[in-house]
Amino acid sequence: MTTQRKVVAVTGSSGYIGAKLLEHLEETPGLGKLVIFDTQPMRAPIRNVASFRRDVTNPIDEELNRHQVNTLVHLAFAKRRSSSRRDKAAASERNREMLRSVLESCVRARIEHLIYISSHTVYGARPDNPLPIDEDFPLRPSPGLQFANDHQQAEQTLLEFSHAMPEMKLTVFRCPPVLGTMAGMGLLREFYFPGLLGAADYNPPLQFIYDDDLARILCLAITGELPGVFNISGDGVVFLRELDKALAMRQFLLPSYLSLPINRLTGGGFTDADHNLTRWPVIMSPARLHQATGYRFRHTARDAVTAFANSNAEVDWRLRKKVEIR
Repeated sequence: MTTQRKVVAVTGSSGYIGAKLLEHLEETPGLGKLVIFDTQPMRAPIRNVASFRRDVTNPIDEELNRHQVNTLVHLAFAKRRSSSRRDKAAASERNREMLRSVLESCVRARIEHLIYISSHTVYGARPDNPLPIDEDFPLRPSPGLQFANDHQQAEQTLLEFSHAMPEMKLTVFRCPPVLGTMAGMGLLREFYFPGLLGAADYNPPLQFIYDDDLARILCLAITGELPGVFNISGDGVVFLRELDKALAMRQFLLPSYLSLPINRLTGGGFTDADHNLTRWPVIMSPARLHQATGYRFRHTARDAVTAFANSNAEVDWRLRKKVEIR
Protein backbone atom coordinates (compact mmCIF):
# COMPACT_ATOMS: atom_id res chain seq x y z
CA MET A 1 0.00 0.00 0.00
CA THR A 2 1.42 3.39 -0.96
CA THR A 3 2.16 6.08 1.60
CA GLN A 4 1.12 8.88 -0.77
CA ARG A 5 -1.99 10.75 0.28
CA LYS A 6 -4.84 9.46 -1.87
CA VAL A 7 -6.47 11.79 -4.36
CA VAL A 8 -9.60 10.17 -5.81
CA ALA A 9 -11.29 11.00 -9.10
CA VAL A 10 -14.88 10.00 -9.89
CA THR A 11 -16.48 10.04 -13.33
CA GLY A 12 -20.27 10.20 -13.45
CA SER A 13 -20.17 11.96 -10.11
CA SER A 14 -23.63 13.52 -10.34
CA GLY A 15 -25.37 10.18 -10.81
CA TYR A 16 -27.11 8.34 -8.01
CA ILE A 17 -24.17 6.10 -7.07
CA GLY A 18 -21.63 8.87 -7.66
CA ALA A 19 -23.42 11.31 -5.37
CA LYS A 20 -23.73 8.70 -2.62
CA LEU A 21 -20.05 7.80 -2.97
CA LEU A 22 -18.99 11.45 -2.65
CA GLU A 23 -20.93 11.73 0.63
CA HIS A 24 -18.90 8.87 2.07
CA LEU A 25 -15.57 9.89 0.57
CA GLU A 26 -15.95 13.33 2.12
CA GLU A 27 -16.05 11.69 5.56
CA THR A 28 -13.29 9.13 4.89
CA PRO A 29 -10.11 10.00 6.81
CA GLY A 30 -6.76 10.11 5.05
CA LEU A 31 -7.99 11.19 1.63
CA GLY A 32 -6.81 14.26 -0.22
CA LYS A 33 -8.80 16.32 -2.68
CA LEU A 34 -11.66 14.76 -4.65
CA VAL A 35 -11.65 15.37 -8.39
CA ILE A 36 -14.97 14.84 -10.15
CA PHE A 37 -16.13 14.76 -13.76
CA ASP A 38 -19.67 14.99 -15.07
CA THR A 39 -21.66 16.94 -17.61
CA GLN A 40 -24.14 17.77 -14.82
CA PRO A 41 -23.52 19.73 -11.59
CA MET A 42 -23.04 18.05 -8.23
CA ARG A 43 -26.21 17.01 -6.44
CA ALA A 44 -24.98 18.48 -3.14
CA PRO A 45 -21.98 20.60 -2.14
CA ILE A 46 -18.97 18.85 -0.62
CA ARG A 47 -15.66 20.06 0.76
CA ASN A 48 -12.24 19.96 -0.87
CA VAL A 49 -13.34 19.10 -4.38
CA ALA A 50 -12.20 20.07 -7.86
CA SER A 51 -15.23 19.80 -10.13
CA PHE A 52 -15.09 19.65 -13.93
CA ARG A 53 -18.18 19.81 -16.17
CA ARG A 54 -16.64 17.50 -18.73
CA ASP A 55 -17.71 14.79 -21.11
CA VAL A 56 -15.24 11.99 -20.43
CA THR A 57 -15.23 10.88 -24.04
CA ASN A 58 -12.64 13.66 -24.14
CA PRO A 59 -9.23 13.28 -22.41
CA ILE A 60 -9.07 14.10 -18.71
CA ASP A 61 -5.40 13.32 -18.04
CA GLU A 62 -4.46 17.00 -17.79
CA GLU A 63 -6.81 17.42 -14.82
CA LEU A 64 -5.74 14.10 -13.30
CA ASN A 65 -2.08 15.10 -13.50
CA ARG A 66 -2.67 18.61 -12.21
CA HIS A 67 -4.30 17.30 -9.04
CA GLN A 68 -2.00 14.26 -8.70
CA VAL A 69 -4.87 11.78 -8.78
CA ASN A 70 -3.84 8.21 -7.97
CA THR A 71 -7.26 6.43 -7.78
CA LEU A 72 -10.13 6.68 -10.25
CA VAL A 73 -13.69 5.34 -9.91
CA HIS A 74 -15.36 5.11 -13.32
CA LEU A 75 -19.14 5.44 -12.91
CA ALA A 76 -20.05 7.34 -16.09
CA PHE A 77 -22.49 5.17 -18.01
CA ALA A 78 -24.88 6.09 -20.80
CA LYS A 79 -28.36 4.60 -20.79
CA ARG A 80 -30.61 4.35 -23.81
CA ARG A 81 -33.20 7.11 -24.23
CA SER A 82 -35.76 4.84 -25.86
CA SER A 83 -36.20 1.22 -26.90
CA SER A 84 -35.24 1.92 -30.52
CA ARG A 85 -32.27 0.09 -31.99
CA ARG A 86 -30.66 3.41 -32.91
CA ASP A 87 -30.77 4.68 -29.33
CA LYS A 88 -29.48 1.37 -27.98
CA ALA A 89 -26.58 1.38 -30.42
CA ALA A 90 -25.78 5.03 -29.67
CA ALA A 91 -25.69 4.40 -25.91
CA SER A 92 -23.46 1.34 -26.34
CA GLU A 93 -21.04 3.24 -28.56
CA ARG A 94 -20.91 6.11 -26.08
CA ASN A 95 -20.08 3.71 -23.24
CA ARG A 96 -17.24 2.23 -25.29
CA GLU A 97 -15.92 5.71 -26.12
CA MET A 98 -16.05 6.85 -22.49
CA LEU A 99 -14.24 3.78 -21.20
CA ARG A 100 -11.61 3.93 -23.95
CA SER A 101 -10.93 7.62 -23.29
CA VAL A 102 -10.78 7.12 -19.51
CA LEU A 103 -8.34 4.23 -19.84
CA GLU A 104 -6.08 6.23 -22.13
CA SER A 105 -6.15 9.14 -19.68
CA CYS A 106 -5.36 6.78 -16.79
CA VAL A 107 -2.25 5.56 -18.59
CA ARG A 108 -1.02 9.08 -19.34
CA ALA A 109 -1.74 10.21 -15.77
CA ARG A 110 -0.13 7.09 -14.23
CA ILE A 111 -3.23 6.20 -12.21
CA GLU A 112 -2.43 3.49 -9.66
CA HIS A 113 -5.91 2.05 -9.06
CA LEU A 114 -9.01 1.90 -11.27
CA ILE A 115 -12.44 0.83 -9.99
CA TYR A 116 -15.45 -0.09 -12.15
CA ILE A 117 -19.04 -0.92 -11.20
CA SER A 118 -20.52 -3.73 -13.30
CA SER A 119 -23.82 -5.59 -12.98
CA HIS A 120 -25.20 -8.96 -11.97
CA THR A 121 -26.82 -9.10 -15.41
CA VAL A 122 -23.46 -9.99 -17.02
CA TYR A 123 -24.04 -13.57 -15.84
CA GLY A 124 -27.25 -13.80 -17.84
CA ALA A 125 -30.65 -14.98 -16.63
CA ARG A 126 -30.69 -18.61 -17.72
CA PRO A 127 -32.40 -21.78 -16.44
CA ASP A 128 -29.08 -23.59 -15.83
CA ASN A 129 -27.51 -20.90 -13.63
CA PRO A 130 -25.98 -22.30 -10.42
CA LEU A 131 -27.30 -21.01 -7.10
CA PRO A 132 -25.37 -19.07 -6.04
CA ILE A 133 -23.06 -17.83 -8.81
CA ASP A 134 -19.43 -17.09 -7.98
CA GLU A 135 -17.05 -14.77 -9.81
CA ASP A 136 -15.44 -17.54 -11.89
CA PHE A 137 -18.69 -18.47 -13.62
CA PRO A 138 -18.72 -17.55 -17.35
CA LEU A 139 -20.37 -14.30 -18.35
CA ARG A 140 -23.40 -15.06 -20.55
CA PRO A 141 -25.51 -11.89 -20.79
CA SER A 142 -28.79 -12.18 -22.66
CA PRO A 143 -28.16 -11.01 -26.26
CA GLY A 144 -31.09 -8.60 -26.25
CA LEU A 145 -30.33 -6.85 -22.94
CA GLN A 146 -28.18 -3.85 -23.87
CA PHE A 147 -27.37 -2.86 -20.28
CA ALA A 148 -25.89 -6.30 -19.58
CA ASN A 149 -23.94 -6.51 -22.81
CA ASP A 150 -22.43 -3.04 -22.34
CA HIS A 151 -21.12 -4.07 -18.93
CA GLN A 152 -19.84 -7.40 -20.25
CA GLN A 153 -17.96 -5.65 -23.05
CA ALA A 154 -16.55 -3.15 -20.55
CA GLU A 155 -15.32 -5.99 -18.35
CA GLN A 156 -13.63 -7.63 -21.34
CA THR A 157 -11.93 -4.35 -22.24
CA LEU A 158 -10.79 -3.90 -18.64
CA LEU A 159 -9.44 -7.46 -18.49
CA GLU A 160 -7.37 -6.90 -21.63
CA PHE A 161 -6.21 -3.55 -20.27
CA SER A 162 -5.20 -5.13 -16.97
CA HIS A 163 -3.09 -7.75 -18.78
CA ALA A 164 -1.34 -4.98 -20.72
CA MET A 165 -0.93 -2.73 -17.65
CA PRO A 166 -0.34 -5.09 -14.69
CA GLU A 167 1.18 -2.29 -12.60
CA MET A 168 -2.24 -0.62 -12.35
CA LYS A 169 -4.60 -2.22 -9.81
CA LEU A 170 -8.07 -3.01 -11.19
CA THR A 171 -11.23 -3.61 -9.15
CA VAL A 172 -14.55 -4.69 -10.68
CA PHE A 173 -17.69 -4.94 -8.56
CA ARG A 174 -20.68 -6.85 -9.93
CA CYS A 175 -23.79 -5.73 -8.12
CA PRO A 176 -27.58 -6.05 -8.35
CA PRO A 177 -29.84 -2.99 -8.50
CA VAL A 178 -28.78 -0.32 -6.01
CA LEU A 179 -31.66 0.97 -3.89
CA GLY A 180 -32.15 3.51 -1.13
CA THR A 181 -34.10 6.65 -0.47
CA MET A 182 -32.94 8.45 -3.63
CA ALA A 183 -32.92 5.68 -6.26
CA GLY A 184 -34.93 5.82 -9.46
CA MET A 185 -37.38 3.35 -10.98
CA GLY A 186 -35.77 3.05 -14.40
CA LEU A 187 -33.69 -0.11 -13.96
CA LEU A 188 -36.33 -1.87 -11.88
CA ARG A 189 -38.87 -1.37 -14.64
CA GLU A 190 -36.42 -2.48 -17.31
CA PHE A 191 -35.32 -5.59 -15.41
CA TYR A 192 -38.46 -6.85 -13.69
CA PHE A 193 -41.52 -5.13 -15.19
CA PRO A 194 -40.67 -4.76 -18.88
CA GLY A 195 -44.08 -5.54 -20.32
CA LEU A 196 -47.72 -4.86 -19.66
CA LEU A 197 -48.26 -8.33 -18.21
CA GLY A 198 -46.47 -10.45 -15.61
CA ALA A 199 -46.03 -14.22 -15.63
CA ALA A 200 -48.03 -15.75 -12.81
CA ASP A 201 -46.02 -18.98 -12.85
CA TYR A 202 -42.64 -17.29 -12.22
CA ASN A 203 -41.54 -15.79 -8.92
CA PRO A 204 -37.72 -15.78 -8.81
CA PRO A 205 -35.69 -14.53 -5.84
CA LEU A 206 -33.97 -11.19 -6.45
CA GLN A 207 -30.96 -9.52 -4.86
CA PHE A 208 -30.50 -5.82 -4.08
CA ILE A 209 -27.89 -3.68 -2.38
CA TYR A 210 -28.51 -0.63 -0.20
CA ASP A 211 -26.72 2.47 -1.50
CA ASP A 212 -24.85 3.16 1.77
CA ASP A 213 -23.45 -0.39 1.77
CA LEU A 214 -22.18 0.02 -1.79
CA ALA A 215 -20.57 3.36 -0.94
CA ARG A 216 -18.85 1.87 2.12
CA ILE A 217 -17.50 -1.03 0.05
CA LEU A 218 -16.16 1.39 -2.55
CA CYS A 219 -14.43 3.38 0.19
CA LEU A 220 -12.90 0.16 1.53
CA ALA A 221 -11.61 -0.70 -1.93
CA ILE A 222 -10.12 2.77 -2.31
CA THR A 223 -8.39 3.00 1.06
CA GLY A 224 -7.31 -0.65 1.05
CA GLU A 225 -6.28 -0.70 -2.62
CA LEU A 226 -8.31 -3.87 -3.11
CA PRO A 227 -7.77 -5.49 -6.56
CA GLY A 228 -9.89 -8.19 -8.15
CA VAL A 229 -13.42 -9.02 -9.31
CA PHE A 230 -16.10 -9.23 -6.63
CA ASN A 231 -19.81 -9.99 -6.40
CA ILE A 232 -21.54 -7.68 -3.95
CA SER A 233 -25.14 -7.92 -2.75
CA GLY A 234 -27.07 -7.35 0.42
CA ASP A 235 -27.97 -10.35 2.56
CA GLY A 236 -31.18 -12.20 1.74
CA VAL A 237 -33.54 -11.95 -1.21
CA VAL A 238 -36.87 -10.41 -2.18
CA PHE A 239 -39.14 -12.44 -4.44
CA LEU A 240 -40.50 -10.85 -7.61
CA ARG A 241 -44.12 -10.89 -6.46
CA GLU A 242 -43.06 -9.21 -3.18
CA LEU A 243 -41.31 -6.49 -5.20
CA ASP A 244 -44.40 -6.10 -7.39
CA LYS A 245 -46.57 -5.57 -4.30
CA ALA A 246 -44.08 -3.24 -2.57
CA LEU A 247 -43.87 -0.97 -5.62
CA ALA A 248 -47.59 -1.13 -6.35
CA MET A 249 -46.89 -2.06 -9.95
CA ARG A 250 -50.36 -3.54 -10.40
CA GLN A 251 -49.28 -5.85 -13.17
CA PHE A 252 -51.87 -8.17 -14.65
CA LEU A 253 -50.67 -11.73 -14.14
CA LEU A 254 -51.23 -14.43 -16.72
CA PRO A 255 -49.58 -17.79 -17.39
CA SER A 256 -46.25 -17.26 -19.13
CA TYR A 257 -47.43 -19.01 -22.31
CA LEU A 258 -49.89 -16.09 -22.67
CA SER A 259 -48.02 -13.17 -21.10
CA LEU A 260 -44.87 -13.52 -23.21
CA PRO A 261 -46.51 -13.47 -26.68
CA ILE A 262 -48.93 -10.71 -25.66
CA ASN A 263 -46.04 -8.58 -24.38
CA ARG A 264 -44.23 -9.16 -27.67
CA LEU A 265 -47.24 -7.88 -29.57
CA THR A 266 -48.10 -4.89 -27.37
CA GLY A 267 -44.86 -3.92 -25.63
CA GLY A 268 -43.09 -1.89 -28.30
CA GLY A 269 -39.43 -2.81 -27.90
CA PHE A 270 -40.13 -5.78 -25.62
CA THR A 271 -37.86 -8.78 -26.28
CA ASP A 272 -37.52 -12.27 -24.87
CA ALA A 273 -34.36 -11.06 -23.08
CA ASP A 274 -36.48 -8.52 -21.20
CA HIS A 275 -38.57 -11.40 -19.89
CA ASN A 276 -35.68 -13.56 -18.68
CA LEU A 277 -34.91 -11.73 -15.43
CA THR A 278 -38.51 -12.31 -14.39
CA ARG A 279 -38.16 -16.05 -14.99
CA TRP A 280 -34.73 -17.21 -13.83
CA PRO A 281 -32.77 -15.96 -10.82
CA VAL A 282 -29.28 -14.48 -10.92
CA ILE A 283 -28.19 -14.98 -7.32
CA MET A 284 -24.56 -14.10 -6.60
CA SER A 285 -22.28 -15.30 -3.83
CA PRO A 286 -20.43 -12.46 -2.05
CA ALA A 287 -18.09 -14.91 -0.28
CA ARG A 288 -14.97 -13.58 -2.01
CA LEU A 289 -15.71 -10.05 -0.79
CA HIS A 290 -16.28 -11.28 2.77
CA GLN A 291 -13.00 -13.18 2.73
CA ALA A 292 -11.02 -10.26 1.30
CA THR A 293 -12.45 -7.48 3.47
CA GLY A 294 -14.46 -8.95 6.34
CA TYR A 295 -17.23 -6.53 5.41
CA ARG A 296 -20.67 -7.31 6.79
CA PHE A 297 -23.64 -5.63 5.16
CA ARG A 298 -25.61 -3.27 7.38
CA HIS A 299 -28.76 -3.60 5.29
CA THR A 300 -30.49 -6.60 3.76
CA ALA A 301 -32.12 -6.78 0.35
CA ARG A 302 -35.46 -6.33 2.10
CA ASP A 303 -34.18 -3.20 3.86
CA ALA A 304 -33.19 -1.76 0.50
CA VAL A 305 -36.57 -2.41 -1.12
CA THR A 306 -38.47 -1.14 1.93
CA ALA A 307 -36.47 2.11 2.08
CA PHE A 308 -36.94 2.64 -1.62
CA ALA A 309 -40.67 1.89 -1.66
CA ASN A 310 -41.36 4.22 1.29
CA SER A 311 -39.42 7.20 -0.07
CA ASN A 312 -39.56 7.20 -3.86
CA ALA A 313 -41.91 9.78 -5.33
CA GLU A 314 -42.88 7.43 -8.16
CA VAL A 315 -44.17 4.88 -5.63
CA ASP A 316 -45.52 6.76 -2.61
CA TRP A 317 -48.53 8.36 -4.29
CA ARG A 318 -49.94 4.94 -5.08
CA LEU A 319 -49.58 3.52 -1.58
CA ARG A 320 -52.06 3.94 1.25
CA LYS A 321 -49.64 2.93 3.96
CA LYS A 322 -45.95 2.39 4.50
CA VAL A 323 -44.47 -0.78 3.05
CA GLU A 324 -43.01 -3.44 5.28
CA ILE A 325 -41.73 -6.60 3.61
CA ARG A 326 -41.73 -9.53 6.02
